[in-house]
Amino acid sequence: MAKIGVEGSLTDVQEALREKGHDVIELKQESDAQNCDCCVVTGLDSNVMGMQDTLTKGSVIEAHGMSADEVCQQVESRLR
Repeated sequence: MAKIGVEGSLTDVQEALREKGHDVIELKQESDAQNCDCCVVTGLDSNVMGMQDTLTKGSVIEAHGMSADEVCQQVESRLR
């Protein structure tokens, strides 16, 4: 399955993705996202400085306001 990077505060999302068979790593620093097929972030501190450095070629999903199941659906649809 795909390698998914997830912010540490999204433990429910991490567990749901693992249950679906994905390889989940916790994003502790920016470089952790480099080899991920997809990343899930809270969106709470996104682009505060207005910078647009890209660290991953995979999709980035902002989980703000979404349930763990909705995030899983987004991940799976973007990986197709």
